[in-house]
Amino acid sequence: MTTQVIVLNGGSSAGKSSIVRHLQAVLPQPWLAIGGVDSLIEAMPRSMRTSDAGIELASDGGVTVGPEFLMLQAAWMEGMAAMVRAGARVIIDDVLLGGAASQQRWQRVLGGLDVLWVGVKCDSAVAAERERARGDRVPGMAAAQAEMVHEGVVYDLVVDTTRTESLVCAKTIAGHVRQSGERFRSPR
Repeated sequence: MTTQVIVLNGGSSAGKSSIVRHLQAVLPQPWLAIGGVDSLIEAMPRSMRTSDAGIELASDGGVTVGPEFLMLQAAWMEGMAAMVRAGARVIIDDVLLGGAASQQRWQRVLGGLDVLWVGVKCDSAVAAERERARGDRVPGMAAAQAEMVHEGVVYDLVVDTTRTESLVCAKTIAGHVRQSGERFRSPR
């Protein structure tokens, strides 16, 4: 089957968004880019960012999610899967805060679709420096998430932005997508 969904998972400031922009430029067909958790948080009312039921960003970079956040996240995920089932190719830029458990939720939602799971890794010190330079993240978030989001997650491909430019990572991912399409078209 030809890849229909690309899920990029990595901690804050790992370079996922840059990779997504480059992927959209190097992939031959149009792909929609959808931020998993960041776009969801932006879509939520501000009150959800200060509530035990929503999402809380601690001063040390820790993240706590409550039941209302999880309910809205489930609906958000179903919406992305519906777009793919309607014919769109989608790149999901996410932070799997729950590691393997978060991947399993996505796997249930994306069941029956051809998904390319990509781990976007970055050394925690490099991610923390990027976080400081950005100035739009809670200090400590990048270091806290650098390894945690990958715990127990199974990938088809892993890229590391510590020393590799995001364009090179995107070309590696695009090559993997093209290979999956060629295997689908090739007689066995």
